[in-house]
Amino acid sequence: MTTNKHQPILPGATIGVFGSGQLGRMMALAARPMGYRIHTYSPDRDSPTGQVADREVVADYENEDALADFVRHVQVVTFEFENVPALVAKVAEAAGVPVRPGATVLHTAQQRAREKQFLASAGLPVAPFALVTTQVELEAALAQVGTPAVLKTAAFGYDGKGQVRIDEASQAGDAWATLGGQPAVLEAFISFQHELSVVAARGLDDSFAHYGALENIHRNHILDLTIAPARIPGPVAAQAVELARAVLEKMDVVGVLCVEFFWAGDGRLLINELAPRPHNSGHLTIEAALTSQFEQQVRAICGLPLGSTTLVRPAAMANLLGDLWRNGEPDWAAAYATPGVKLHLYGKQSARIGRKMGHLTAIAPNVEDAIANVLAARRALQRDSALSDVTSTGQSTSGGRSTKNE
Repeated sequence: MTTNKHQPILPGATIGVFGSGQLGRMMALAARPMGYRIHTYSPDRDSPTGQVADREVVADYENEDALADFVRHVQVVTFEFENVPALVAKVAEAAGVPVRPGATVLHTAQQRAREKQFLASAGLPVAPFALVTTQVELEAALAQVGTPAVLKTAAFGYDGKGQVRIDEASQAGDAWATLGGQPAVLEAFISFQHELSVVAARGLDDSFAHYGALENIHRNHILDLTIAPARIPGPVAAQAVELARAVLEKMDVVGVLCVEFFWAGDGRLLINELAPRPHNSGHLTIEAALTSQFEQQVRAICGLPLGSTTLVRPAAMANLLGDLWRNGEPDWAAAYATPGVKLHLYGKQSARIGRKMGHLTAIAPNVEDAIANVLAARRALQRDSALSDVTSTGQSTSGGRSTKNE
């Protein structure tokens, strides 16, 4: 079915989602009350999105016949993760189905080297970096970028995977071997005060909406806690929002995109990476904002006016990883006993260490109470006292961990 590029896609239509994880699940849960149907496509059966979708298609992303059949039944296509082949967008576009955000956005953001080159060429602030394809190039790049530095695979790195720190040039050979000798990006190691993100949206009419600067704390390279609003000076938050606006405009994004930042120890605000979709750090908007990031994604890709992003109250979100299941099923009732806390589980079939299984969000009169309540609720879930909370602000140094493909 061919859809006019600027014609709104109204309730009653079907949204096609490539990918079937928790992001698609929460978008489907937001789209249903708005009157939309959701079809999801991925190689996984009984997936988090599939459990709540109107239709779950289980097929390989390279299956052109299955892709063509899928797009025939939807009026717009979006993605809940980046790393799907370009063929997906090509098939949808050939059928006249809008792809939002577009194939160019997907192509740029799914590969770190292309992403860094785009940001640098657009004049946006990033840490010093160099592209490397051989060990000899790595050695030259270390002389250029300096040490300490972090070597990251150009593709398919996420949650700290596919990267290694290099403290001196003599470690180049070992680092190159650790990543399997594949194309990579060498980045300067950044000492930061805070890790921040801005989740924002851009509409078909070029309208822009954002949720302000969010403060992120990581544990073992995985997002552990998000705080809204971020505990940073107002001018820094405003600068982060304007940089996010520039990213969305320069990439011609239609939809939600998250820009992740380092607020460096020397005061610089540096873009770490992009996620062209709803983001883990934006989950708290379900309870804390008038329009959640998932409803905003539906509004944007369907050509509707963007919704208000006003924060109703301060909030904090804590991820629930598979580690919580180490000693059996978590104590769900105990978490529900904490005032102002909401529980979200993703319907994943099995828990494993480091796997994102759900999250808790607390809203409160102030940020400090929200943090205390969400951490208290997560502690109440735990049957193993060894699983401690992270409550610091992450003021140590970091080498630019990655959260792609969450």
